[in-house]
Amino acid sequence: MDRQNKKTHRWESWPFKLIYFPLSFVWAYFIIRSRAVWFFTPSNPTITFGGLEGEPKREMYEQLPQHLYPATFNVQPNEQLDDILPRLRENNIVFPFVVKPEVGWAGLLFRKIDTLRQLSEYHEKVKLEYIVQNLIQYPIEVSVFYYRMPNEKIGTISGFLHKVPLHVIGNGKSTLLQLIHEHPKTNDHFDVLNKVHNGNFNKIIPAGEKYPLSYAANHNRGAQFINLEHEIDNRLLKVFDKLSFQVSGWYYGRYDIMCSSVEDLKAGKNFEILEFNGAGAEPNHIYDSGYTLLEAYKEILKHWKVLYKISRYNHKQGIPYWSFNQGRKFLKDAKKHLAEMKRLEQELSF
Repeated sequence: MDRQNKKTHRWESWPFKLIYFPLSFVWAYFIIRSRAVWFFTPSNPTITFGGLEGEPKREMYEQLPQHLYPATFNVQPNEQLDDILPRLRENNIVFPFVVKPEVGWAGLLFRKIDTLRQLSEYHEKVKLEYIVQNLIQYPIEVSVFYYRMPNEKIGTISGFLHKVPLHVIGNGKSTLLQLIHEHPKTNDHFDVLNKVHNGNFNKIIPAGEKYPLSYAANHNRGAQFINLEHEIDNRLLKVFDKLSFQVSGWYYGRYDIMCSSVEDLKAGKNFEILEFNGAGAEPNHIYDSGYTLLEAYKEILKHWKVLYKISRYNHKQGIPYWSFNQGRKFLKDAKKHLAEMKRLEQELSF
């Protein structure tokens, strides 16, 4: 039976911790087998904490060939706004562009910057290191979950998605506010949408016109995921096998990519990498694809087993596990950082 025709259960809207709690016992099993709480840290040795969470984005960009990611530079919170503007010109970045925290989480503080006023507000209020990045104009964003055993030359693409950011389509009659209320995925995000789009709520959206509500293609930001598993083939795999060898020490995780088309991506051209995620990457092809909860659990556990095997192999090659105290302090700091991002998210006016 086609997954798209199966009944989709509402488990997808459950809180993250509720979905994953029943699987925590399996995670504990891997800890016991490894005799290490942070058993996953050797999975991607060149990324902090194996990429489970809290890793700096610069670690990723420094490993990528420069032509494969957008023009990017980092801004420190103590910099002056007047110092940022020349750097935009130096990097050939023009309005609109995007900004996001150097250490981010699930789209928090991700913004499209259209004006100098917005940049000024973001810089003034977000007292964290953040990234300024060219806005990629390719029409399609995809997600590719890839892993490879370090002693093998060919990896596996286990998930391939088209990610469609939250948007509405005008009908020439309804206001933006009416279209938002009619959309099945906007209820949980209305506070944010009200803050960003309330100036246009009474605007009639022309028939057939696409009005973007978000530029962050995250599931918890209302994005729609379209499963492209039927497009996974040897051509696509060769692109990511090659990329895997270019990115030293990265063996498990998910790429988020903008491209001109799936066919061009398979040909290894006309694409740019937004970022890649390591040990903490979800196999997000379980969402919007008709998976039942049990099927989703099976897919998650399959990936966790691969994560364990890669980590165990790298550990046997001499890559140490993080110590308990090292990991505990790191997570404590990451928790504080996340709380600060959530607070700042509420302070921005756009």
